[in-house]
This record gives sequence, C-alpha cells and structure tokens, in this order.
Amino acid sequence: MFRILSLALVLLCVTQLTAQDKKVLQISRTNTPPKIDGVLDDAVWQNANEAKDFTQFKPEVGTAENDYQKTIVKATYDNEAIYFSAYLYDKPEEIMKQFNSRDNFGQQDFFGIIINPNNDAQNDTEFFLFPSGNQADAIASPSIGEDFGWNAVWVSAVKIVEDGWIIEAKIPYSTLRFSNQDVQTWGLQFHRHFRSKRSQYTWNPLDPTKGNIGLYHGELRGLKNIEPPTRLSFYPFASAIVETQDGVTEDSYNIGLDIKYGISENFTLDATLIPDFSQAGFDDVQLNLGPFEQQFAEQRQFFTEGVDLFTKGNLFYSRRIGSAPTGSVSRNDNEVVDEFPETVSMLNAIKISGRTKKGLGIGIFNAITEKTSATVRDTLTGLVRKEVVEPLSNYNILVVDQQFNKNSSVSLINTNVTRNGHFRDANVTGLLLNLNNKSNTYGLEASGKMSSLNIDTGTLTGYSSQFYIGKIGGNYRYSIGHSFADENYDINDMGIIFQNNYSNFSADASYRIFEPTKLFNNMYVGIYGNYNMRYKPNVYAGKNVGVEFNATTKKLHGFGANINLQPGKQLDFFGPRVDGRYFISEDWLSTSAWISSNYNYTFAIDANIGYETLFEPGRDYTSYWYGLSPRIKFNEKFLVVYSFDYDLEEKERGYIHNSYGGTVPDDVILYGQRDQTTIENSLSGSYNFNSYHGLTLTFRNYWSTVTYENDLYELQNNGRLTQESGYTKTDTSNPDVNFNTWNLDFGYSWQFAPGSQLTALYRNQLFNNSSESSKDYFNSLEDLFNQNIKHTFSLKVVYFIDYNNVKNIFSKNNS
Repeated sequence: MFRILSLALVLLCVTQLTAQDKKVLQISRTNTPPKIDGVLDDAVWQNANEAKDFTQFKPEVGTAENDYQKTIVKATYDNEAIYFSAYLYDKPEEIMKQFNSRDNFGQQDFFGIIINPNNDAQNDTEFFLFPSGNQADAIASPSIGEDFGWNAVWVSAVKIVEDGWIIEAKIPYSTLRFSNQDVQTWGLQFHRHFRSKRSQYTWNPLDPTKGNIGLYHGELRGLKNIEPPTRLSFYPFASAIVETQDGVTEDSYNIGLDIKYGISENFTLDATLIPDFSQAGFDDVQLNLGPFEQQFAEQRQFFTEGVDLFTKGNLFYSRRIGSAPTGSVSRNDNEVVDEFPETVSMLNAIKISGRTKKGLGIGIFNAITEKTSATVRDTLTGLVRKEVVEPLSNYNILVVDQQFNKNSSVSLINTNVTRNGHFRDANVTGLLLNLNNKSNTYGLEASGKMSSLNIDTGTLTGYSSQFYIGKIGGNYRYSIGHSFADENYDINDMGIIFQNNYSNFSADASYRIFEPTKLFNNMYVGIYGNYNMRYKPNVYAGKNVGVEFNATTKKLHGFGANINLQPGKQLDFFGPRVDGRYFISEDWLSTSAWISSNYNYTFAIDANIGYETLFEPGRDYTSYWYGLSPRIKFNEKFLVVYSFDYDLEEKERGYIHNSYGGTVPDDVILYGQRDQTTIENSLSGSYNFNSYHGLTLTFRNYWSTVTYENDLYELQNNGRLTQESGYTKTDTSNPDVNFNTWNLDFGYSWQFAPGSQLTALYRNQLFNNSSESSKDYFNSLEDLFNQNIKHTFSLKVVYFIDYNNVKNIFSKNNS
C-alpha cells in the first residue's frame, strides 16, 4: 500500500498548470443603483467597464463569438448589493424561450453569472437568467457538482429587443458568503448558452478537458469597504390540508417558521422550527423482491438545500429522519396490532454550515424526532395499550473539510443517532481525501470509515475503506480502485448501505472527444471491469466486464448502447437472507440501447430497449424491456411528456421462503422460478402563464405481477438448487403477487413576491396488493379503482422577510 501511495503522489506532481492570464473586470462603486427593469438607461451603466470577447468551449473549443451574437457585460456595486447588466446581441427569431418553473432550464438560451468570493476555484455561487425572465441558482464545487436545491432571493429583469435580449440583476450581499476585508478580489465567470445549437461561451476562456472549471475563472476587482450584512431572513408559513377517504373527511392546519441567520460573514444557521412537509411529492414505489430496501429521493426542501458538506462520504441519507419506526411490537397470544405508524414526526431541525477564506468548511446538523407508539389490542378483553416503537431520537452530523490546491480536500465527518431508552444508538466516523494535481489531470480518492452500534448484546464495530487513483483529464482517462467493508460495518441508522462484508477491485478506461467531428458533437466510449470477493470468509463472489458508448450527433440527437458480461460463476450472498449461505448463477449477458431526439423540436422522443439472458446449463432465463417517452412542446408555455415502460422477466429464480410463512421448516431456504411482468405509465405536464405562476401535473401508475411455478427449489449448502425435497406452492402462503399503485398530483404555484410563494395542490392515491397474478392489466386496474381512493387538498403560503429590508424601513420612518 505504501508503494501505491508513493506512486500516486509522484503522478500527481507530474503535470503542473501552465500560468494563464486571467481576465479582470474592474468594478466601481455607485451612489445611485440602477433600476432593475431590463432597460440600460441608468447613468451608472454609461461609463462602467465592459466584460466582452467571449470564447466558445462547447461543442468547439476556442471559437470566437459571431459578430451578431456579441455579449457585453457590466457591473457595479453599493453597500447593499452587486449589480450586473448584459446586452446579449442576437437575432430575435433565433432566441429560444420557454416558460418554466424556477431552476428549470428547459429548452431556452441562458446567461450565467458565476461568483466566487473566496477566489479559491472551488466554491461558486451561480445565478442564471433566461429570455423568459425565469431564474435559476445553485452552489457548486468539484466534490458535489451543481446543487440547484440551494435557493437565494435576488432580483432580475429581462427584456427582448430588436437585436437581442438584455438582462439586469441585483444580487444582495446577503445571498453571498465573503470575508470582511477592506479590498476584495472575487473569482468571476460569465456563461452564455445558445440552445438552438447547444453551444456555450465563457468570458474567461475555459479548457473542458480538465474537470474543474473553477480553475478558469476571471477576477472581479475594485470591491472596497463593503461589509457583510446581517444575514437574517424569516420564512413564516401557513398551510391547510383537507383529506377525504371512504366518506370520512379530516382537516388540519399548521403555522410555522423557517429561519436563516448568518452567524458570521462565512457561516449560516438554517432552522425549521415547526416543520411542514405536507406538500412533499410522492415516492416512486416499486414492487421489491430483492434483499435490499428501496432508496427514495429526498423531496423535503430543508434536506435538499445547502447540504453539500453533509453529503461528504455518502454517510447521510436524509430519508432516515422521519422514516418508519425502528422498533417492533411485543405481543401476547391474544393481542393484535391495531395501528402501527408508517412514519415518525420530526419536531425541529437545524444546520450550520460555511467556509472560511482559507478553505476550512464546517458543518453541524441536528434533528429531533418525537416519541412514537403503536396501538395494541387484546382480542379477549378489549383492552388497548400503547407500545413505544420509536423513542425521542436525536440525529447529528459534524463535518470538517479543508480545501487546498484549488481542487483538493481532506474531510472528517461524524454522524450519530441517539435514542432514548433501550433502543439502539449509532455512531459513524469517516476520514476522506480527494487529491488532484494542479492541472487536474491526475487524482486519487481515499477514505476510511468506522461504524459503532450500541445494541442489547453490546457494541458492534465495523470498518470500511475505499481507494481510487487514475487519470481524470484529457481525451484518454483510466482508473483503478478497491473498496472494502467488513461484516459489522453498518451505517443504516443515518446513512444507507445495501451490503457489507466485501472486498472488491475495479478498473476502467475511456476515450472522449472535446472537439466536433464530421459525425458527432461529442462522443464517449468506455470499458470497465470488477472483481468481487467476500471479505469473511475470503472467497470469490463474482466478476463482470462491460463496454458503453454514447454520442450526440451534429443535429443534437443523442444515442448510446452498453454490453455487460458476467462470465463464470456468480455467488449471491445476500439473496438467501441467511449469513454464510449463497446462491450460484452462471454466465450472465445483458445489453441495452437508447436514443434521445433533439428537445428543441415541437415533438421529441426518448426510447430504450434491452435484453438479458444467461448461459447456465439447465436454465433458459430471458428478460427484455423497452420504454418510449414522447414529449410535445405545444408552445413556449405548454409542455407534456408521457412515458411508457414495459419489462418482462421469464423463468427468473428468486427467494420466497420466510416472507410468506407456510409449513416449510425454518432452516429451509426456498427459491421459486417465476415470471414477472411490469408496466409503468407516467404523465407530466406544465403550463406556465409566465415566470411567476403556472400549473403542473404529474401522474404515475405502476403495475407488476409475479407468478411462480408450482414446484419449488430448496437451496443447498453448495449454492445450487434442487427439487428433490418436493416442496410446492401449497407448502407456503401463496407467493404470487399483483402489485398496483396510482398517484396523481395537480398543482398551482404563484411566486407573488421575491422568495414568497403560494402553492395549491390536489392529490389522489390508490394502492392494491393481492396474489391474483393471473389478472391482466385492465382487470387489475379495475380492482385498483375498487379501493377507497384518498383525496388530498392542500394550500400553503410562504412569505419571505429580509431583516435588512425591515431595518431600512424603520430607519427611513425614524428619519
């Protein structure tokens, strides 16, 4: 290992960044700020310095602007904010515009303002404007990419004119984090994107062959005597919910408050004092026959905004907070569970995060969930009792992250969960290193993690590590890596891990282009391979190799394909659900292909197709799937996307015992041969009246049936299956499945003031799960509609209050 690390450090020092002259925009203070109206008649713009002469970096590199598409940017500042204007020359008929919700780029041109107050090439704040007048914003760094879950409150205006379009923007200092210095130099970059040709230009030239685009920012100079303001804002909200199901109507009302407070010029406190997640979207639930839980995306804004530090090391899965209780119910012979809660309510949560001028990032997170009980009833006496299934619980994260070299970092992260009483507690600590050479062409990632669980039987300690090194820049790239976790490593109290007890090796190589060819605007081809071992005992588990390809044509149509081969024996140690047991399959082959037509057209389509089989003697398993997703852009305001996905698996073999009961002895592991058919329909649409209010519709119906053959298999100790035991489906509760879900969400949103929004939603939801797998799709749909549908109406109003605006109002009144 020492030799590998030594070689890695040598490689990282091979290539040095050639000094590049950065463009500089010299800015001047104004006593009369411009009016943000998209008209550049303000006096301050007449003599302001210009940022111009933009250079293309995709699809071509180094090409200058067309004469009729010049970009002229100016900037000024005062004690409250920094202001930008841009004259974006173009032919009006070539400007692509589409009305979308906030942070949705859609099919339209855009102009981006990228600010880095620390000028460290790693921590950007991004602001985007569109011809429709819409806004998008994000924080970005090499470790997380762009996080559009972050939202700021700023003011902008857009106006389309006869020779292009004009933008003006006021970005308050309260949206930025910077140190209190008399004279400041900020990193600065401007992006301009032409959607019709998917071409993009920057003010300071950018080399796309290097991964970290922050290395190519220009500089903003001339900022003097600006003080970070009191960054204090309030988001009071009120919500009302009415639910109707089976003739019973229930309503609830909630008033709460979210707060953002700048503890210092670099650190911010976010708090949700009375959480309200009533308008979080539906999860895309699927039938899960595997040994691992289904992972869902986070849809609660508090957990999606400004969480970049807390995602270090992939130790934080925010859906753990407020998920299902971790405890179970102890019942006597005559007792039944009348009510078991599906979720746990969160009482409050806070997060503190920020980064100093010297690149030291600190993050602190805390959330508290309430004590939750199940209801148990005695069927003989009728007595009802409560049993705690989740106590009052405290979730914490501490992160310390030091950035250096403008593209590297070292981090220490700790997560812990403390539960009252005799419930389990958990603690996980990770040390992470991300090290790249100065030119960002070679890099390594390394981590070591330790988990500790306090359970009834004592303390359980586990370990995990990862190491990857390779070439990360240029046309040709490659890497090798190793990942490890022992049998006790467990982060599932606050993170998510699907398996442990492994020692896996990986390697990959790829080639990509950065300059268009006669056929392609961009192209990528890569090969990869994995060799997997069981850590304890140290035995072989499986291997695979694969090839993937994707490209975009000159007419902006995308397509791709991949092939994945798993040669020889594959040992599944997790399917049997018993430690030390495994199931053997052999010689898998899967392949798929996809196309995506140019979204700029009125009609576009995405499509995919795939096939999988294995070549094991005595097996004739096959699977194929396809999907179609047409989309119609009726006009600049109205877009509809429909998706249809079909998946058929024939003669698959999978675990069925213990989950279904029956007369089979507990020490017998049964597998069944099954056919599974899955159909998923979804529809999404949006109609935006303008950039501030619009309608959205999302619908999803997921249906899956599983039919087992009558004769079942017993899993032997050597990993093979046998039917000699004579088990059949009658020895179990019927394992066949007919699984059907339906979700519909129709909403209206109105941004009636900067940072303030009204949202009205109507939702309905249906679910049905039975063993009648012989029913076809339409009969199953009829059964679904025979269930009691749940109707939900909700209304929520959030109002943004900036402390500085309130202070200024009182100051004016007093004067």
